[in-house]
Amino acid sequence: MHPRELFPLLLISGLFCACLVTAAVLAVKIVTVADYYVPAGVVAYCITFVCADVISEIWGRRHANMVVLAGFIGLACTFLLVWLALWWPAAPFWQQEEAFRGVLGMTPRIIAGSLAAYVLSQFHDVWLYNLLKDRMRGRHLWLRNIFATILSQLIDSVVFITIAFAGAMPLLPLISGQWTVKVVLALCDTPLVYAVVWCIRRYMAVKETH
Repeated sequence: MHPRELFPLLLISGLFCACLVTAAVLAVKIVTVADYYVPAGVVAYCITFVCADVISEIWGRRHANMVVLAGFIGLACTFLLVWLALWWPAAPFWQQEEAFRGVLGMTPRIIAGSLAAYVLSQFHDVWLYNLLKDRMRGRHLWLRNIFATILSQLIDSVVFITIAFAGAMPLLPLISGQWTVKVVLALCDTPLVYAVVWCIRRYMAVKETH
C-alpha cells in the first residue's frame, strides 16, 4: 500500500473501533427516539457501518473484512477488561462500586448477543456492499450504502435482541423499534458516506501529485 493511502485508512479504522467500543458501553442506557426505545449507543454503532462502507468503496472487501475482524477482537477485549475491573476488589475508600457495577455490569447474554450480532451484521454488510458494487460496476453508491446497511442492521437487531432478551421481554416490539431507528439513521448517513469518500480520494490524489 502506498503511504498516501495509509493515513486515511488508519483514521477510518480507528474511528470504526472507537465507535464500536463506545456503542457497547453506551448500550447500557436505553433512550427514547420518538415513540421507540433504543440503546444510547445506536448512533455510534451506525457510524461503524459508514466506516465499513467507506473502506469497502476505496480499499475493497479484503481491507474492510480485516477492519471488522480487528473490531471484533477489540470488542471482545473490551468486555474482558470490563469483567476484570468488575472482578477486581475495590479500594476500601472508594464508594462508587454499586454505581460502577450498575453501569458496566452487563449480563453474559447481552455480551454474547453483542458479539454474535456484530460478527453476522458487519461481515454481511461488507459482503453485500461489495457484491452490489461488482454488480453495479461501481455505480449507485447511495443505493449500495442504503441497501446493505438496512439489511445488515436488521440482522443485527434480530440477533442481538433474540439472544439478549428472549424469554424476558417481548421481542418483536424491541426489534421493530430498533430497526426503524437504524433505518432512519442509514438514510441520513448516505451524504456522509459520499462526503468522506470524496475527501479521502481528493486527499490521496493531491498527495500523489507531490
